[in-house]
Amino acid sequence: MIIINKSGHLKYKDLKFKCALGKAGVGEKRVEGDNITPKGTYKIIQIYYRKDRIKKISSKFKLIKINKNMGWCNDPRSKKYNQLIKLPSKYTYERLFRKDNLYDLILVLNYNINPIIKKKGSAIFIHIAKNKYKKTAGCIALKKSDLLKLIKIIKKKTKVIIN
Repeated sequence: MIIINKSGHLKYKDLKFKCALGKAGVGEKRVEGDNITPKGTYKIIQIYYRKDRIKKISSKFKLIKINKNMGWCNDPRSKKYNQLIKLPSKYTYERLFRKDNLYDLILVLNYNINPIIKKKGSAIFIHIAKNKYKKTAGCIALKKSDLLKLIKIIKKKTKVIIN
């Protein structure tokens, strides 16, 4: 079980990592764009990575390579809201293939997935942190080396508890 607390630490077994959280802290997510990291218990449903930037990677998960036309829809008007989409798109989205390294490795949490509720929030990821652990738009962000250590040892049944 991965435990993420509102003070910005992630614990898994004997590992403890500093992490960045949403600009509005941890709490009850109300709406798309509220910058809240949603409190709750989640599963990791997919792991995406940039093959051109991460050469050695191992995990018990099936790893999905990020390519240039992948995005994550964050537009409540779309039928594909809170889902992986192919770019270009007429709806708003997060581009997964980025110039910076934030999305070189992405763990997708099952927040607002089944069922998907429009405007409730999308794309709650565990991804790579910006310098000095700058706050996120609601995701959890870790140092790249920490995230690589974590995915090597977590299992498909590992729960993520945000409190």
